[in-house]
Amino acid sequence: MKSAQLSYTFKFLLLFLSFFFIQSQQSVFSQISSEIDFMIDRSRANDAFWAIQVSDSSGKILEDLNGNNLIRPASNLKLITSGAVMDVLGKDYRFTTTLYGRGDIVGNRWVGDLIVEGSGDPSINGEFYDDPLFLFEEWYQVLDSLGIEQIDGSIIAYDGLFDDVPYPRGWEWDDLSYYYAPEISALSFNFNVVDLEVVAEGSVGSQPTIRWFPFNTPYVEFLNQQTITPAGTKFNESYRRVLGTNTIILRSTLPQGYYETEPLSVLSPSTYFIDTFSRYLEDSGIRVRGQLIVESDYYSWKRDGFKVLSTHTSEPLHKMITWMNRESDNLFAEMLTKKIGSHVYNTQGSTEIGLQVIKEFMNSAGMDTSVVRLRDASGMAPANLIRASDLNLYLNSIKDKPWFDAMYESLSVGGLNGTLGHRFRNSSFSEKFYGKSGFMSGVRTLSGYLTTNSNQQLTVTIATNNYTASTAHVDWVHERILEYLHNTY
Repeated sequence: MKSAQLSYTFKFLLLFLSFFFIQSQQSVFSQISSEIDFMIDRSRANDAFWAIQVSDSSGKILEDLNGNNLIRPASNLKLITSGAVMDVLGKDYRFTTTLYGRGDIVGNRWVGDLIVEGSGDPSINGEFYDDPLFLFEEWYQVLDSLGIEQIDGSIIAYDGLFDDVPYPRGWEWDDLSYYYAPEISALSFNFNVVDLEVVAEGSVGSQPTIRWFPFNTPYVEFLNQQTITPAGTKFNESYRRVLGTNTIILRSTLPQGYYETEPLSVLSPSTYFIDTFSRYLEDSGIRVRGQLIVESDYYSWKRDGFKVLSTHTSEPLHKMITWMNRESDNLFAEMLTKKIGSHVYNTQGSTEIGLQVIKEFMNSAGMDTSVVRLRDASGMAPANLIRASDLNLYLNSIKDKPWFDAMYESLSVGGLNGTLGHRFRNSSFSEKFYGKSGFMSGVRTLSGYLTTNSNQQLTVTIATNNYTASTAHVDWVHERILEYLHNTY
């Protein structure tokens, strides 16, 4: 009997010690400074879910609040995506977009087809080149130098390197008219949008004037149902592309004298590419008599009988990563993800295959992918879930990567550029925080590297999920937390 009592006592003691050990470990690794706790508790977002993790350059955790809980990362997910892309392709990788001819020159005519093969380059636009139409001008010059004045054949776009699914799972339908949620295609031009300009220069009650780039293309149809209101009234934005069409309904109200610009997405970017190319040739004096055709069959695609007429080579990948992170470009993230899926598995690129590559990369960085849920690579899908602690761990783990310098330089600098250019300007740490912001309805995230007053570099992850306060107020709390970290460590 005594022996049984001792056995039970011993087991109870073990259980007690185990519980004490777990609690003590949690107190070591799950502590947040009382000052930060007070900032959150006294804020108007105190009923939101907060997750914070801060570590020093050795990886030691200095601050932790709900770090091991899952968060919706919003665009902070692009930090992982950009690392995976550079890890797979290399920071100096360049895309090629090729113009082929299938036919012959007869007099001043090209008798046959022109074929454009896309490789997933997202950068054929006016941000990377002075003229968004630069490539069509280059190709016109090539054809003109051959004495060609007419194309007796079709212009064919091959976009089969990527599948024909235009959006990742989970993107919300009412975002799909706008520049931040365009269709994804292996052949891309001008971010897959038309650039609308609206000028409220008429009388009250009349319609404002509209024009759009490129050259008021009839590839899209605008239904201008906008109204000019008296000067000093509020601008109310209303744009909607009828899904499955290129009809865009405009119903904004604009005060007299108001000028508005808005990039709006198009249906079928590959067709948009060759339609713009065809119209550019026509405007430049080369007549196109054939059809515009899109071919997307990856498995039957062959280049037999093709002649290379011109090959465009992109800027290096690290410049695209800089654009993607500083401007939080969703199109770049999703196109690059399909690209690495195709590259690694030597198959047609898809979001699912690309996300598998990203998960493998996350696992190699020490992240627990068993609890990760990814629906896209840009962070726009609300269903994405990762741990704040894993995001912080990742930012520390990549410092020895050969592409880390490019990653670091790609980040927005608080108070200076990118999506953080307007934030932290009057703070003590202005231009000392290199990071990435994230936003969607009810979600605000911030991750990156903070150089403190004592010249330490901290790795910071802050996530506020499910808030109903204003985003400006949440930003203010984030700034106060960074102020505290900057002045304390």
